Parts: sequence; C-alpha cells; structure tokens
Amino acid sequence: MTSSAQANVSSPVRAEKPQRKQMSDMTIRNLFIAPTLLLLIAMNVFPLFYSLYLSFTNYSAIARKAPVWVGIENYVNILTDPQMWQYFNTTGKYTLLTVSLQVVLGFALAMLVKEKFAGSGIVTTLILIPMMLSPVVVGLFWKYMYNPSWGYLNWLMGFTNPSVAPDWLASSWARKSVPGLALFAVVFVDVWMWTPFVMLLVLSGLKAIPDYLYEAAAIDRASSWFQFWRITVPQVAPLLMIAILFRTIEALKSFDLVMGMTGGGPGDQTEVIAVNLYRKAFLGQWQTGEASALAYIVLIIIIAISNLYVRYLNRLREG
Repeated sequence: MTSSAQANVSSPVRAEKPQRKQMSDMTIRNLFIAPTLLLLIAMNVFPLFYSLYLSFTNYSAIARKAPVWVGIENYVNILTDPQMWQYFNTTGKYTLLTVSLQVVLGFALAMLVKEKFAGSGIVTTLILIPMMLSPVVVGLFWKYMYNPSWGYLNWLMGFTNPSVAPDWLASSWARKSVPGLALFAVVFVDVWMWTPFVMLLVLSGLKAIPDYLYEAAAIDRASSWFQFWRITVPQVAPLLMIAILFRTIEALKSFDLVMGMTGGGPGDQTEVIAVNLYRKAFLGQWQTGEASALAYIVLIIIIAISNLYVRYLNRLREG
C-alpha cells in the first residue's frame, strides 16, 4: 500500500457542515415593509371602509347602540337640505377666490424673484415663511389681527374710530362686524399663507425653460408680451396645473384655518363644508352616520374635480 493511500486511510473523514439558508433581498425587503403596510391598513384602509358602512346607517358615536341600517337616507337628507347647499356654495366661493388669487399672485411673485438682484435670497425666504407656519397658529394670529376692538390691522386702516370709518362700515360698527366680509377676510389669510407654494412650483418651471427659446424669439423680434404668452405660459402650464390641483383639493377640505379664525361665524358666513362636517360629527351633535355620508360626498366631489384637472394636465403634456 502506498504512503498516500495509507495517509488517506489513516486520516479521519471530515463531516461537511450544513450550509445556513440565507434570506434573499426580497425577503428582507418584505420584512421591513410589512409592519408599515399593516400600520397603514390599520390607520387608513380600515377606517375608510368602516366609515363607508357607517354612512348607510343611523349611528351616533356616543350612543351605546349598534348602527341601524338606513340605506341612502343620510345621503338624501344631505342633498335635499337647502342649508347644506348654502354651505357648499360658501365652500365653492372660498375655493374659487383663494385658488384664483393664489395663481395670479404666485405667478407674479415667481416672475419677480426669478431674476437675481441684491438680497433676492432673503426676499425669497421671507416670502416662504407663511407657508411654513401651522394653519391653526396662522388662524389665531389673524383672528387677533382682525379683532374689531384692538386689532392691529383695524388700527392701521383707521377702523378703530367710528368717526373715521367709511360709510359702508359705520352702519355696522355697533355689532363689530361687517356682513359679507368675513369670508373675504379668511380668503385673504389663505392667499397670504399659500401663495408662496404656488410661487415655488411656478419658479421651478420658469428656471427649467431653456434660454435658447427666448434667444430665438428675440432674434425674430418677438415682443415681451408675445414671449410671455407663447413661451413662458405654455412651458410653466403643467406645473401651474399641479399647483392648482393641490390648492383646489386643500381649499375644498379647508378646516383648520377657518376654524382657528372664525369657527364658521359670524353666523354661518364662513361655514365651509369641512367645518359643518366637524360640527355634525362632534360639537354636541354626534351624528356619526350622517357625517360619514357628508364626508363621502365631499370625497366624490374632490375625486371628480381632480380627474378633470388630471385630464387637462395630460392634454397639456401631450401638446
């Protein structure tokens, strides 16, 4: 027997260690994502479908009674209530005024700050401050600013003295409010707060426009007005539509700013649909079933309007 054979015989047989199963990248990814998905389902998906069920029932969250199925009765009551249509009308006015003014002023501010000038960075930062604040804080801040007795804004305008007040204001001085102006006061604050958001989106679109387009237009002796309508507006339109979409959605469900400023008053001058929804669901009424139905009506309106915006946006991109 050769020495190599003897060595093979004499050496002990080494047992192979079982290989550990390693987790694939897909498994690791799923392990990290699963808790987040479960949390989202628990916090969003389940309440969404449960509130949909409650919208077809007669139910109060504070009553110790099970929901009673009533079908579409809640929806019929809401859609046939004239007062509710008044709240929808107020919400529509609020949305139209705020979005329109934010688009015009945001576009104008973007055109101003796109050119570099001394202190342009500081000016842009100051313009962006309002949108960084909490809407509730902004609402309370402007509520004190508008105070008819000692509000700083009224003092600046000279409205704290009835003798110097305009004729249209003097007649209502005793009740410390001007009918019809409360909604415009809230609109002003919303425009002050969210115009910088529109400005940011428009500004990013303006800076993305190639310079050669303006150079070619200048060579063809195109006027500044022609360049604005034929180059600037079409190039910025997609981002402008995105800004309009976001602001329309937010305005339709605006709650915190209005609630912080007026709480829906005086009377129901600023009673937008979100405030009425909160009042119906809480604040002594506790009509959970009817409030859920109103919430889904608002959701359907927002989805319908969003689809119109998205279709128009797709047409702009195709063009």
